[in-house]
Amino acid sequence: MASSTRDRSKMLLNGQLASDRTYTVLDIEVDNQCGLNHILSQTACSSTRVSDVTLYRYEDVPNFLRGNPYIKKGYRAYLPASQCFSSLFLWSNETINIWSHLLGCIIFFVAMCVENMARFLQTSPTSQTSQLTDHIYLTTGLLCYQTCMILSAGYHIFYCHSEKASKRWLAMDLTGISIGLIGCYLPAVHLAFYCHQVWRDLYILVVCCLAAVTLGLQFHPRYFTNSWNTTRMVLYSCVAGYGVMPALHWIYLSGGVHAEVVQFFYAKIIVVYLLLILALFFYATKFPECMFPGRVDYIGSSHQWWHLIVVIAFLYWHIAGKDMLEYRMRVPCHS
Repeated sequence: MASSTRDRSKMLLNGQLASDRTYTVLDIEVDNQCGLNHILSQTACSSTRVSDVTLYRYEDVPNFLRGNPYIKKGYRAYLPASQCFSSLFLWSNETINIWSHLLGCIIFFVAMCVENMARFLQTSPTSQTSQLTDHIYLTTGLLCYQTCMILSAGYHIFYCHSEKASKRWLAMDLTGISIGLIGCYLPAVHLAFYCHQVWRDLYILVVCCLAAVTLGLQFHPRYFTNSWNTTRMVLYSCVAGYGVMPALHWIYLSGGVHAEVVQFFYAKIIVVYLLLILALFFYATKFPECMFPGRVDYIGSSHQWWHLIVVIAFLYWHIAGKDMLEYRMRVPCHS
């Protein structure tokens, strides 16, 4: 009886020790042994050396990593958390996907810091007061872009950790897309309907409702399955395409296509939509790898083009918003 009690206590102790060694953050299992003790004493744990990360071919990876059959090699699989981080410096088929949005996040963060610093160093109290709301909208847009970028990069870093982690980070990646779209709409609607506050508030409310719907649909049990890939793409295309309606309404309220403000800004709207259409083209068609399987695994694949064009579109749209704000400061609303 005493021996049985001791065995049970030993099992509980071992279980507690195992639990103490490992904890989970956003479905990423982190081993405590690979922390400070490993750095100081080189105790055994998963290697963090880039050379120890194995890359696999498409047919050798589990099903949850088989998102694109035209990308034939360069896959990471079942990496521990430490190797997910070290693979940032490994040339794989995800390297450009990761770094394009990590660098994009840094660009938008620096832009936010510089613009905020310039804003609060202004010497005219009247100017500061009149532009505070405008500044908040532009800063909110930059924060939304940063959130989109970092969640996207996080997905591409960690989705190879496990199937559970892949699903969790896919959900976060898609959430980031919704937040990025909000970041496009909020400053644009605020500045376009600057002189029509009722319509401005109404369209902002509609944008928030659309974002809530896209986020709510993520609770559907099949939302993150491959069978819903097309549905998800159509959904986000509709959310992005919704902007055509307030744009046409803004042209009408501004006095038609020959109005000065329309002439100043409508070309920028066309450019950003052309960029988004181009990005969706690469995402939907999987071009060029569908034409050259295995030839663009590491550089030049459709998802990499998608990432790069999204960063360019966000940056272009933010600069356009700043230009529009400068116009609004030069040309006040007519009473």
